[in-house]
Amino acid sequence: MLNKSIRILNLDDSVVKQQNLISRYKAEIIDLKDLAPKVRLWMNKKTKEDIEKRIQGSSKDSITFLGSGDFHHMSSILINRSHKPISVIIFDFHPDWDTLPPHLACGSWVNQILKNKNVQKCILIGVSSDDISSGYVQSGNLGSLKDNRVEIYPYAHKPSKAFFKRIPQNLSFELKKHLLFNEIYWNELKNKNLKEFVLSLLKRIPTKEVYISIDKDCLKRNYALTNWEEGCLSLDELQLMLKLIKENLDIVGVDITGDYSKIHIKNKFKRILSYFDHPRELIANKFSEPGATAVNEETNLKIMELFAL
Repeated sequence: MLNKSIRILNLDDSVVKQQNLISRYKAEIIDLKDLAPKVRLWMNKKTKEDIEKRIQGSSKDSITFLGSGDFHHMSSILINRSHKPISVIIFDFHPDWDTLPPHLACGSWVNQILKNKNVQKCILIGVSSDDISSGYVQSGNLGSLKDNRVEIYPYAHKPSKAFFKRIPQNLSFELKKHLLFNEIYWNELKNKNLKEFVLSLLKRIPTKEVYISIDKDCLKRNYALTNWEEGCLSLDELQLMLKLIKENLDIVGVDITGDYSKIHIKNKFKRILSYFDHPRELIANKFSEPGATAVNEETNLKIMELFAL
């Protein structure tokens, strides 16, 4: 049973500044700021073990806020605490399934939960970034598409080409095979009857219990100002999908990322990669920090209102 209280794994102060959120909901705040530079974008095994020890006594069923999407790989730690069969539904602008190192990173954490046999299915909704475009899709975990264990539903995305790769058939796209490449025609959300689509999707989920991970970069700029690109979903669309999941399945855990924070990294190598990995022009930078916080807090409150009903 999902606990209606919130837990903040505080790595960057982006959520603890949201006083309306904290005053409205009972909040457990776990201070991890000393580890933040080691966690942002990716972390090593020792840092992961340190975090696991610090959150060991906290509830597994709280709604957890992680701060910036740079820390989305914290989700894998939370999900892997489950010792029973679950499905995972992820709302994100990025697929986070890259197979290249580092392997415990915000761009590859989905692969970590797929190692867990209790995670029987993983559905990614709203993915529309270049990470599934021709070229980039080459380094995605294409093998996870077998038997529809992973399904990816972009809001909108042009067809992608994968060269010299075997790609399994999958319900989330149509596959056209050519001599030197396979062409993926994504099953897009735009122009769909969203309610009908989600209900048909939920009927195929093999477990009664689900974990939901939300990265607000899947949303349009009106609703989220993040460290990453702007997504395509409206808040109404996200709320509708969450409502349908709540009405039809048992939600055993939720985490929310996609708040904005200035980047502080000590390691020079990580700092360089951070510069090239993040978008050059962030919409959030056009706002004051309190202004960005207010936009994200309003969306966090709307999401919480849905779960608190």
